[in-house]
Amino acid sequence: MSMGIAGFDTEAFVRATLAEDLGDAGDITSAAVIPADARFHGVMDSRDAIVVAGLDIAAAFFRSLDAGVEIEMLAKDGDRVAAGTDLMRLSGLARAMLTAERSALNTVQHLSGIATLTRRYVDAIAGTGAILLDTRKTIPGLRVLEKYATRMGGAQNHRMGLWDAAMIKDNHVAVAGGVGEAVRRAKDAGIASIILEVDRVDQIEPGLAAGATHLLLDNMNVTDLRAAVALVAGRVPTEASGGVNLDTIRGIAETGVTYVSVGRITQSAPAADIGLDLASA
Repeated sequence: MSMGIAGFDTEAFVRATLAEDLGDAGDITSAAVIPADARFHGVMDSRDAIVVAGLDIAAAFFRSLDAGVEIEMLAKDGDRVAAGTDLMRLSGLARAMLTAERSALNTVQHLSGIATLTRRYVDAIAGTGAILLDTRKTIPGLRVLEKYATRMGGAQNHRMGLWDAAMIKDNHVAVAGGVGEAVRRAKDAGIASIILEVDRVDQIEPGLAAGATHLLLDNMNVTDLRAAVALVAGRVPTEASGGVNLDTIRGIAETGVTYVSVGRITQSAPAADIGLDLASA
């Protein structure tokens, strides 16, 4: 099942994650300490102000070990909540809940951390007209989830992988022998979406003439970004990238670029502080 996340198999993810945690012996602590029929109820809450992401997946961990667990969702993915907000209430078998707890919390903490940092960047460029993009700087195996979290924070997804658009970077250009030649080769291969990375304004016209459909303006200062946007004059979308942080993003966005891409939102987001407090029913 996908839990509404295209391209993501929640059931397989939950199964693999629990298998990693349980090993061959299972949860030896809960099996030894908690009676098999003991029931607990608990509340998952956020200790910080966050943007929520991953709640349905967290719930799937609990349901996978206790089909009869009762779960009341108190928030939904994409919600901005204050510190101290309850996110879900659970009631079910204590062993199952304690066994699933860490995997569920790890997931929702990580994804909510990404969504929360993403929202900070989105808020920072509000009103400029620029759109925040994520990147492929994701943890291997978690890209679909992490890019889902950036959407919950208000960003748009850039390429999902190497397959959905050509992105011609400096090393491609160097091997191909020039910007125009690299773009022409991609166009001759029948690729519809051709993103060209340029780090100098003088590369723009040769790239556009050869058929680039999107320009990634790499590590340009604000002055060069304005010049690049003026030269392109709306012929293709423009994207500022490289060295973007919360202190610089608004000035970059105000140059008139279509997009600003930020690797930090997936690469450097701190986990949200979310806990599960359990009490006897």
